[in-house]
Amino acid sequence: MSTHSLNTHTDNASSDVLAAQKKQKYSFNKLEKRIRRAAGQAIEDFAMITDGDRIMVCLSGGKDSYTLLSTLQYFQKVAPIKFELIAVNLDQKQPGFPEHVLPEYLATQNVDFRIIEEDTYSIVKEKVPVGKTTCALCSRLRRGILYNTAKTLGATKIALGHHRDDILETLLLNMFHGGSMKSMPPKLVSDNGEHVVIRPLAYAREKDIVKYAEAMNYPIIPCNLCGSQENLQRKMIKDMLKTWDKQYPGRIESMFKALTNVVPSHLVDAELFDFKSLEANGIADANGDTAFDQPVVGSARAFLDDDDIAVDENTDVHILKL
Repeated sequence: MSTHSLNTHTDNASSDVLAAQKKQKYSFNKLEKRIRRAAGQAIEDFAMITDGDRIMVCLSGGKDSYTLLSTLQYFQKVAPIKFELIAVNLDQKQPGFPEHVLPEYLATQNVDFRIIEEDTYSIVKEKVPVGKTTCALCSRLRRGILYNTAKTLGATKIALGHHRDDILETLLLNMFHGGSMKSMPPKLVSDNGEHVVIRPLAYAREKDIVKYAEAMNYPIIPCNLCGSQENLQRKMIKDMLKTWDKQYPGRIESMFKALTNVVPSHLVDAELFDFKSLEANGIADANGDTAFDQPVVGSARAFLDDDDIAVDENTDVHILKL
Protein backbone atom coordinates (compact mmCIF):
# COMPACT_ATOMS: atom_id res chain seq x y z
CA MET A 1 0.00 0.00 0.00
CA SER A 2 1.40 3.38 -0.98
CA THR A 3 1.94 6.19 1.51
CA HIS A 4 -0.83 8.16 -0.21
CA SER A 5 -3.28 5.26 0.09
CA LEU A 6 -2.34 4.72 3.73
CA ASN A 7 -2.90 8.39 4.54
CA THR A 8 -6.25 8.36 2.74
CA HIS A 9 -7.33 5.27 4.66
CA THR A 10 -6.28 6.88 7.98
CA ASP A 11 -8.10 10.10 7.12
CA ASN A 12 -11.28 8.19 6.27
CA ALA A 13 -11.10 6.24 9.51
CA SER A 14 -10.63 9.44 11.50
CA SER A 15 -13.58 11.04 9.72
CA ASP A 16 -15.76 8.03 10.56
CA VAL A 17 -14.78 8.21 14.23
CA LEU A 18 -15.50 11.95 14.37
CA ALA A 19 -18.86 11.44 12.64
CA ALA A 20 -19.79 8.68 15.11
CA GLN A 21 -18.78 10.84 18.06
CA LYS A 22 -20.79 13.77 16.71
CA LYS A 23 -23.86 11.56 16.26
CA GLN A 24 -23.47 10.13 19.75
CA LYS A 25 -23.15 13.62 21.24
CA TYR A 26 -26.24 14.77 19.35
CA SER A 27 -28.25 11.78 20.60
CA PHE A 28 -27.12 12.40 24.19
CA ASN A 29 -27.99 16.10 24.05
CA LYS A 30 -31.41 15.26 22.65
CA LEU A 31 -32.03 12.68 25.36
CA GLU A 32 -30.90 15.03 28.11
CA LYS A 33 -33.14 17.83 26.81
CA ARG A 34 -36.14 15.50 26.73
CA ILE A 35 -35.67 14.41 30.33
CA ARG A 36 -35.22 18.03 31.40
CA ARG A 37 -38.26 19.16 29.45
CA ALA A 38 -40.35 16.36 30.94
CA ALA A 39 -39.22 17.32 34.45
CA GLY A 40 -39.73 21.01 33.78
CA GLN A 41 -43.28 20.36 32.56
CA ALA A 42 -44.12 18.29 35.64
CA ILE A 43 -42.65 20.91 37.96
CA GLU A 44 -44.77 23.57 36.26
CA ASP A 45 -47.97 21.53 36.04
CA PHE A 46 -47.97 20.70 39.74
CA ALA A 47 -46.21 23.79 41.14
CA MET A 48 -43.57 21.58 42.70
CA ILE A 49 -40.91 24.22 43.35
CA THR A 50 -41.33 27.80 44.54
CA ASP A 51 -38.91 30.61 45.25
CA GLY A 52 -36.89 30.05 48.41
CA ASP A 53 -37.54 26.30 48.64
CA ARG A 54 -35.02 24.13 50.44
CA ILE A 55 -35.32 20.76 48.71
CA MET A 56 -34.08 17.52 50.21
CA VAL A 57 -33.22 15.20 47.32
CA CYS A 58 -33.39 11.55 48.37
CA LEU A 59 -30.46 9.74 46.80
CA SER A 60 -30.44 5.94 46.85
CA GLY A 61 -27.57 5.33 44.46
CA GLY A 62 -29.90 4.14 41.70
CA LYS A 63 -30.27 5.53 38.19
CA ASP A 64 -33.45 7.46 38.97
CA SER A 65 -32.17 9.42 41.95
CA TYR A 66 -28.89 10.29 40.21
CA THR A 67 -30.87 11.60 37.23
CA LEU A 68 -33.18 13.50 39.56
CA LEU A 69 -30.27 15.23 41.29
CA SER A 70 -28.51 16.25 38.08
CA THR A 71 -31.78 17.51 36.58
CA LEU A 72 -32.59 19.63 39.62
CA GLN A 73 -29.03 20.98 39.64
CA TYR A 74 -29.54 22.09 36.05
CA PHE A 75 -32.78 23.86 36.92
CA GLN A 76 -31.10 25.46 39.91
CA LYS A 77 -28.72 27.16 37.45
CA VAL A 78 -31.27 28.29 34.84
CA ALA A 79 -34.55 28.79 36.71
CA PRO A 80 -35.78 32.34 37.33
CA ILE A 81 -36.29 31.47 41.00
CA LYS A 82 -33.82 30.56 43.73
CA PHE A 83 -33.92 27.29 45.63
CA GLU A 84 -31.49 25.14 47.60
CA LEU A 85 -30.66 21.46 47.18
CA ILE A 86 -29.50 19.04 49.85
CA ALA A 87 -28.77 15.48 48.74
CA VAL A 88 -29.51 12.88 51.44
CA ASN A 89 -28.67 9.20 51.43
CA LEU A 90 -29.87 6.76 54.05
CA ASP A 91 -27.31 4.05 54.76
CA GLN A 92 -29.48 1.25 56.17
CA LYS A 93 -26.48 -0.95 56.93
CA GLN A 94 -27.32 -3.64 54.44
CA PRO A 95 -24.55 -6.25 54.15
CA GLY A 96 -22.18 -5.37 51.36
CA PHE A 97 -23.47 -1.81 50.95
CA PRO A 98 -20.59 0.20 49.42
CA GLU A 99 -20.77 3.12 51.85
CA HIS A 100 -17.91 5.00 50.19
CA VAL A 101 -19.54 5.35 46.77
CA LEU A 102 -22.08 8.12 47.38
CA PRO A 103 -19.89 10.37 49.58
CA GLU A 104 -17.10 10.19 47.00
CA TYR A 105 -19.50 10.95 44.13
CA LEU A 106 -21.33 13.77 45.91
CA ALA A 107 -18.05 15.40 46.92
CA THR A 108 -17.42 16.03 43.20
CA GLN A 109 -20.89 17.45 42.43
CA ASN A 110 -20.81 20.84 44.16
CA VAL A 111 -23.90 20.03 46.22
CA ASP A 112 -24.57 20.03 49.95
CA PHE A 113 -25.17 16.46 51.17
CA ARG A 114 -25.76 14.32 54.23
CA ILE A 115 -25.24 10.60 54.78
CA ILE A 116 -27.64 9.31 57.44
CA GLU A 117 -26.64 6.01 59.07
CA GLU A 118 -29.46 3.95 60.58
CA ASP A 119 -29.42 0.16 60.94
CA THR A 120 -32.93 -0.57 59.70
CA TYR A 121 -31.70 -3.78 58.07
CA SER A 122 -31.25 -5.54 61.43
CA ILE A 123 -34.68 -4.38 62.60
CA VAL A 124 -36.34 -5.68 59.44
CA LYS A 125 -34.61 -9.05 59.68
CA GLU A 126 -35.54 -9.35 63.35
CA LYS A 127 -39.21 -8.44 62.93
CA VAL A 128 -40.11 -10.08 59.60
CA PRO A 129 -40.29 -13.90 59.41
CA VAL A 130 -38.04 -15.60 56.87
CA GLY A 131 -39.71 -15.80 53.48
CA LYS A 132 -42.12 -12.92 54.14
CA THR A 133 -41.98 -9.58 52.38
CA THR A 134 -39.68 -7.03 53.99
CA CYS A 135 -40.72 -4.07 51.84
CA ALA A 136 -43.60 -2.73 53.94
CA LEU A 137 -41.67 -2.48 57.21
CA CYS A 138 -38.48 -1.31 55.50
CA SER A 139 -40.42 1.41 53.70
CA ARG A 140 -42.09 2.64 56.90
CA LEU A 141 -38.79 2.81 58.76
CA ARG A 142 -37.04 4.58 55.87
CA ARG A 143 -39.91 7.04 55.47
CA GLY A 144 -39.89 7.97 59.15
CA ILE A 145 -36.14 8.55 59.17
CA LEU A 146 -36.26 10.69 56.02
CA TYR A 147 -39.15 12.77 57.40
CA ASN A 148 -37.20 13.41 60.60
CA THR A 149 -34.13 14.30 58.57
CA ALA A 150 -36.12 16.75 56.43
CA LYS A 151 -37.42 18.41 59.59
CA THR A 152 -33.94 18.67 61.06
CA LEU A 153 -32.57 20.18 57.85
CA GLY A 154 -35.43 22.63 57.54
CA ALA A 155 -36.38 21.24 54.13
CA THR A 156 -39.57 22.63 52.58
CA LYS A 157 -39.83 19.86 49.97
CA ILE A 158 -38.72 16.23 49.72
CA ALA A 159 -37.85 15.15 46.16
CA LEU A 160 -38.12 11.50 45.09
CA GLY A 161 -36.94 9.95 41.83
CA HIS A 162 -40.07 8.04 40.76
CA HIS A 163 -40.81 8.27 37.04
CA ARG A 164 -43.72 7.64 34.67
CA ASP A 165 -43.26 3.87 34.64
CA ASP A 166 -43.24 3.71 38.45
CA ILE A 167 -46.56 5.56 38.45
CA LEU A 168 -48.14 3.14 35.97
CA GLU A 169 -46.73 0.10 37.77
CA THR A 170 -48.17 1.32 41.07
CA LEU A 171 -51.55 1.92 39.46
CA LEU A 172 -51.67 -1.66 38.17
CA LEU A 173 -50.34 -3.09 41.44
CA ASN A 174 -53.17 -1.40 43.34
CA MET A 175 -55.75 -2.53 40.78
CA PHE A 176 -54.50 -6.14 40.65
CA HIS A 177 -53.68 -6.65 44.32
CA GLY A 178 -55.15 -3.79 46.35
CA GLY A 179 -58.65 -3.32 44.98
CA SER A 180 -58.15 0.42 44.51
CA MET A 181 -57.49 2.76 41.61
CA LYS A 182 -54.64 4.91 42.85
CA SER A 183 -51.02 5.48 42.06
CA MET A 184 -48.09 7.73 42.99
CA PRO A 185 -49.14 11.38 42.79
CA PRO A 186 -46.54 13.81 41.42
CA LYS A 187 -47.03 15.94 44.55
CA LEU A 188 -48.47 15.08 47.95
CA VAL A 189 -48.45 15.94 51.63
CA SER A 190 -46.70 13.35 53.79
CA ASP A 191 -48.79 11.06 55.96
CA ASN A 192 -47.75 12.97 59.09
CA GLY A 193 -48.94 16.20 57.47
CA GLU A 194 -45.60 17.94 57.90
CA HIS A 195 -43.89 17.66 54.51
CA VAL A 196 -44.57 18.20 50.81
CA VAL A 197 -43.21 15.35 48.69
CA ILE A 198 -42.53 15.95 44.97
CA ARG A 199 -41.69 13.67 42.05
CA PRO A 200 -40.15 15.89 39.33
CA LEU A 201 -39.50 12.90 37.02
CA ALA A 202 -43.21 11.94 36.96
CA TYR A 203 -43.41 12.53 33.18
CA ALA A 204 -40.03 10.95 32.32
CA ARG A 205 -39.80 7.47 30.81
CA GLU A 206 -37.69 4.84 32.54
CA LYS A 207 -35.99 3.72 29.33
CA ASP A 208 -34.81 7.28 28.74
CA ILE A 209 -33.43 7.42 32.28
CA VAL A 210 -31.67 4.09 31.75
CA LYS A 211 -29.91 5.43 28.64
CA TYR A 212 -29.06 8.69 30.38
CA ALA A 213 -27.60 6.96 33.45
CA GLU A 214 -25.46 4.74 31.22
CA ALA A 215 -24.20 7.75 29.28
CA MET A 216 -23.42 9.62 32.49
CA ASN A 217 -21.65 6.55 33.92
CA TYR A 218 -23.24 6.96 37.34
CA PRO A 219 -21.80 4.73 40.11
CA ILE A 220 -24.95 2.63 40.49
CA ILE A 221 -25.55 0.87 43.82
CA PRO A 222 -27.82 -2.21 43.62
CA CYS A 223 -30.54 -2.83 46.20
CA ASN A 224 -29.68 -5.85 48.33
CA LEU A 225 -33.13 -6.16 49.92
CA CYS A 226 -34.95 -6.79 46.63
CA GLY A 227 -36.58 -10.15 45.94
CA SER A 228 -39.48 -10.10 48.38
CA GLN A 229 -42.94 -10.93 47.13
CA GLU A 230 -44.07 -7.33 46.60
CA ASN A 231 -41.05 -6.55 44.45
CA LEU A 232 -41.59 -9.74 42.45
CA GLN A 233 -45.14 -8.60 41.72
CA ARG A 234 -43.85 -5.20 40.63
CA LYS A 235 -41.27 -6.88 38.42
CA MET A 236 -43.98 -8.93 36.71
CA ILE A 237 -45.94 -5.77 35.98
CA LYS A 238 -42.80 -3.98 34.80
CA ASP A 239 -42.08 -6.84 32.38
CA MET A 240 -45.69 -6.74 31.16
CA LEU A 241 -45.46 -3.00 30.45
CA LYS A 242 -42.17 -3.47 28.61
CA THR A 243 -43.77 -6.15 26.45
CA TRP A 244 -46.72 -3.91 25.65
CA ASP A 245 -44.37 -1.04 24.83
CA LYS A 246 -42.61 -3.20 22.22
CA GLN A 247 -45.65 -4.95 20.77
CA TYR A 248 -48.16 -2.10 20.90
CA PRO A 249 -46.44 1.28 20.34
CA GLY A 250 -48.29 4.08 22.09
CA ARG A 251 -50.16 1.91 24.60
CA ILE A 252 -48.07 3.05 27.57
CA GLU A 253 -48.40 6.68 26.51
CA SER A 254 -52.17 6.24 26.21
CA MET A 255 -52.36 4.66 29.66
CA PHE A 256 -50.45 7.52 31.24
CA LYS A 257 -52.54 10.06 29.39
CA ALA A 258 -55.62 8.37 30.92
CA LEU A 259 -54.29 9.23 34.39
CA THR A 260 -54.47 12.90 33.44
CA ASN A 261 -57.95 12.57 31.91
CA VAL A 262 -60.16 10.97 34.56
CA VAL A 263 -63.97 11.12 34.19
CA PRO A 264 -65.49 10.32 37.64
CA SER A 265 -69.04 10.12 36.23
CA HIS A 266 -67.95 7.20 34.06
CA LEU A 267 -66.50 5.13 36.88
CA VAL A 268 -68.36 3.38 39.73
CA ASP A 269 -67.17 5.17 42.87
CA ALA A 270 -70.26 6.62 44.55
CA GLU A 271 -68.05 8.60 46.91
CA LEU A 272 -66.29 10.29 44.02
CA PHE A 273 -69.42 11.12 42.02
CA ASP A 274 -72.96 11.78 43.28
CA PHE A 275 -74.88 9.16 41.32
CA LYS A 276 -77.80 9.11 43.77
CA SER A 277 -78.95 12.64 42.97
CA LEU A 278 -78.42 12.24 39.21
CA GLU A 279 -81.58 13.02 37.21
CA ALA A 280 -82.45 13.77 33.60
CA ASN A 281 -82.81 17.52 33.11
CA GLY A 282 -83.39 17.74 29.38
CA ILE A 283 -80.07 19.49 28.80
CA ALA A 284 -77.62 17.91 26.37
CA ASP A 285 -74.29 16.93 27.93
CA ALA A 286 -71.25 16.35 25.74
CA ASN A 287 -69.83 14.11 28.48
CA GLY A 288 -73.03 12.13 28.85
CA ASP A 289 -72.92 8.39 28.36
CA THR A 290 -73.84 7.00 24.93
CA ALA A 291 -75.38 3.98 26.59
CA PHE A 292 -76.25 1.98 23.47
CA ASP A 293 -73.06 2.67 21.52
CA GLN A 294 -69.87 0.68 21.46
CA PRO A 295 -66.98 2.70 22.91
CA VAL A 296 -64.82 4.26 20.22
CA VAL A 297 -61.35 2.72 20.24
CA GLY A 298 -58.69 4.75 18.45
CA SER A 299 -55.10 3.91 17.64
CA ALA A 300 -52.71 4.11 20.57
CA ARG A 301 -50.08 5.30 18.09
CA ALA A 302 -51.84 8.65 18.20
CA PHE A 303 -50.14 9.21 21.56
CA LEU A 304 -46.64 8.79 20.11
CA ASP A 305 -44.65 11.86 19.18
CA ASP A 306 -42.62 12.36 16.00
CA ASP A 307 -39.42 10.91 17.45
CA ASP A 308 -41.12 7.69 18.53
CA ILE A 309 -42.47 7.22 15.04
CA ALA A 310 -39.35 8.30 13.18
CA VAL A 311 -36.56 6.41 14.94
CA ASP A 312 -35.99 2.79 15.86
CA GLU A 313 -36.08 1.44 19.41
CA ASN A 314 -32.31 1.59 19.87
CA THR A 315 -32.28 5.37 19.59
CA ASP A 316 -35.83 6.12 20.70
CA VAL A 317 -36.27 9.25 22.82
CA HIS A 318 -39.56 10.80 23.83
CA ILE A 319 -41.34 13.36 25.96
CA LEU A 320 -45.01 13.15 26.77
CA LYS A 321 -47.09 16.00 25.41
CA LEU A 322 -49.76 16.32 28.06
